[in-house]
Amino acid sequence: MRFFTSFIIIIFSSTLFAFGTGEDSSDPKVKQAQEFIAKKEFDKAVPILKEVIVADPKNADAFNYLGYSYRNLGNMDDALKNYQMALSIDPNHKGANEYLGELYLQKGDLPKAEERLQVLDKACPSDCVEHKTLKEQIDNFKRNGNKSGY
Repeated sequence: MRFFTSFIIIIFSSTLFAFGTGEDSSDPKVKQAQEFIAKKEFDKAVPILKEVIVADPKNADAFNYLGYSYRNLGNMDDALKNYQMALSIDPNHKGANEYLGELYLQKGDLPKAEERLQVLDKACPSDCVEHKTLKEQIDNFKRNGNKSGY
């Protein structure tokens, strides 16, 4: 029973942080988009995040979450562009580095995913959630090849 409880907590924690990593945005529209993302309603988050970016083209969080939404909708090209925009604004953005690393794993590009982990090594000296999550994904990828869920 203890294993089962731990397993549930790990799954819940992964789900909780799957959309909530990165810098916490104070923008109410980004928070609204995060609520849709939490419910896996990525198609509803996209127009809100685009609106935020029009109003604030330097909002790295909005670009990051837009990339995350596109990736979960299967649009890898737009996801990549938006993660890159987030990182052009804030090269140490934890969420964008983690998510971009995950995208690279989905594409089977382990070296590029490891580059994102190296950025997080410097950005999170206390071993933040984003670093732990990406490291775990990379370790799973190495163990299982491209069969690790990506």
